Amino acid sequence: MRVDALNQVSQLYQQAKPKKVAKTDKSYAKDELQISRAAQDYQIAKNAVSEAPDVREDKIAEFKEALASGTYNVSSQEIAEKMVNKYFDSFF
Repeated sequence: MRVDALNQVSQLYQQAKPKKVAKTDKSYAKDELQISRAAQDYQIAKNAVSEAPDVREDKIAEFKEALASGTYNVSSQEIAEKMVNKYFDSFF
């Protein structure tokens, strides 16, 4: 066995080791988050919708009054048209 060949291989690996780098005291910029104007508008609209009531009491009162007085009539033609439109809108 050749010892000098082993020493040469050993020296090659020792040279390939990374050298330690001294740390410097640099201050780096902090991460920032910027929200686009469109996203801000969306957030405002979303908040407005969430604050709006889910039930429109004025419409309900109108329907209750019409039902109670017997004047609430919906034609079967209108119901059929809406059903057909909803059916075809779901496919296209």
